[in-house]
Amino acid sequence: MTELQKVGVIGAGQMGNGIAHVCALAGCSVLIHDVAPERIEAGLATITGNMHRQVQAGKISDAERSAAIDLISAAPNLDGLSDVDLVIESATENETIKRKIFSQLCPILSPDAVLATNTSSISITRLAAASDRPERFIGMHFMNPVPIMELVELVRGIATEDDTFEQTKSFVARLGKKIAVSEDFPGFMVNRILLPMINEAIYTLYEGVGGVESIDTSMRLGANHPMGPLQLADFIGLDTCLSIMQVLHDGLADSKYRPCPLLVKYVEAGWLGRKTRRGFYDYRGETPVPTR
Repeated sequence: MTELQKVGVIGAGQMGNGIAHVCALAGCSVLIHDVAPERIEAGLATITGNMHRQVQAGKISDAERSAAIDLISAAPNLDGLSDVDLVIESATENETIKRKIFSQLCPILSPDAVLATNTSSISITRLAAASDRPERFIGMHFMNPVPIMELVELVRGIATEDDTFEQTKSFVARLGKKIAVSEDFPGFMVNRILLPMINEAIYTLYEGVGGVESIDTSMRLGANHPMGPLQLADFIGLDTCLSIMQVLHDGLADSKYRPCPLLVKYVEAGWLGRKTRRGFYDYRGETPVPTR
């Protein structure tokens, strides 16, 4: 079984730069690609800053940080990924965009390269069918923030071969992550459980049962959650939350997965959470303030 050593990461946002971060610390050579060159620069800067904080916290040595940084480079064009062993796609949670990426990427890759998607909810079988290698295609769902969270959900499509599964299992273990194997159903395991809880918290706000702070305080202190559900939604991104709920609702055809109209309204307003500085909280001041 060939070791996956050279990694391409598509998408330099929060998830993509986190994936590149842990791959480099594990000794992999990493190439980051994004359609926007400025996002690659921002992603590399984020990795540098996050690794510096890890050094300060005593989690890695300065030598480990320096070696990992040297292993990461930019790939302004997809052509730069032609000789990688593994590509991890971490673009926005939109099936049309992901399928377009695979159609452009596959002719460039080596026939033996493994293609993984970091999708948090979309069918692996359906995405694999948009590639030229469904047997070498797998879901590799990292949790956010990637350098801190231990779990990776591995999801096989209907055509994923055993060799691909075993290679990616070994790769994830090398990153120091724990694996949970999920069947290819909408939302997989984590988001099928987590997102309906967040959606219900938004319904609780929408129906006037409690305010933003009361709901978050209730779940932090009453259920011992480290973060309230509305605060967590802002951290994930309300557009991502809505996309996952839509996948669950469409794929499982159950009214309990209907996205809350208030979530839809916030996304339509462009209030997507921390990344736009407004969501269920307003982040434009020194401290977050509830918007409802």
